Amino acid sequence: MMSGPTAVSIMRQGHDLIASVHTALDDSQLARFQQDLNQRIGEHRTRRVIIDVEALDVVDSFAAKILSACATLARLRGAELTVVGIQPDVALTMVEVGLTTGVAHTALDLEDSMDQSGRPRLRPT
Repeated sequence: MMSGPTAVSIMRQGHDLIASVHTALDDSQLARFQQDLNQRIGEHRTRRVIIDVEALDVVDSFAAKILSACATLARLRGAELTVVGIQPDVALTMVEVGLTTGVAHTALDLEDSMDQSGRPRLRPT
């Protein structure tokens, strides 16, 4: 169990969940986050999940896999998932090594994600 500040906070805003990643997460913390998020989606009858990863300066293959799995789990439970705040260098590295967020939507930041609600979204090709 971690001591000190929380690595991820999950807040409820109506039928939305907003998860903010505050620091780099190891693989066990990422897996725990996935479990916690999946549980909270059902508890709160969530329609939309936003994961803010602005604090991350690295997204490795396992983290990308977890984000993709979270998006798939959310969709199976009736919610859409958007990842926001991917740093420019992180995005470039993800493209260079072929990592994606799978079926997750992406947005520049939290404000952009909120602006997109209700508008059709472009699907990754």
